[in-house]
Amino acid sequence: MTNDAPIEISQNRNPSASVIWLHGLGADGNDFVPIVKMLNLPQIRFILPHAPYRKVTIDNGYEMRAWYDLLGLAIGSQQDETGIRETQAYVENLIAVEVGRGIPSEKIALAGFSQGGAIALHTALRQQQVLAGVLALSTYLPLRPLLATEKTAANQNTPIFMAHGSFDDVISLATCRVSLEALQAQGYKPEWHEYAMAHSVCIEEIDDIRAFLSHIFAD
Repeated sequence: MTNDAPIEISQNRNPSASVIWLHGLGADGNDFVPIVKMLNLPQIRFILPHAPYRKVTIDNGYEMRAWYDLLGLAIGSQQDETGIRETQAYVENLIAVEVGRGIPSEKIALAGFSQGGAIALHTALRQQQVLAGVLALSTYLPLRPLLATEKTAANQNTPIFMAHGSFDDVISLATCRVSLEALQAQGYKPEWHEYAMAHSVCIEEIDDIRAFLSHIFAD
């Protein structure tokens, strides 16, 4: 899918857990390097992949790094199912790589911001292997109507950290709440966080992420 090797950050030669963290539209894996360093969680290996370049419909066909084409951000907008599923397969390969390096699936979490968060949610809930958790930051649940028939029992109880800015004018709080309610309707119990911020990340959120990761990876 992409020839660019993911960035890896690990303070420990033998990490006990892994987090695969997907950036937002138009960014790349470097986007969350400063935040990963601020988290200061030496037991975790952070994998920060780069999306491939593709034409993005919502930006007049401009080519940029994107996990899938984006046709619109309204609640009922058409979605790029093919692109979403291609990226799902790519992330599943990254999970398999970590398992092959000796990290059990239940010690692997998926994380993502905006479009990357949509992929993290979509992929995690469809895995046959139990995952440690999901960080869904300033995002939404893609292909929402398909979750009921595609979700797996393995990750029905996987911890989900869901966070959004109350002033987000890119992905509205209303859109995020529809996704939250859809997850709850399917029996998931997301840990909901709302911050007084726009489409971004704030210090309070970083502190809460650190606490969440420390909890799900506690031995």
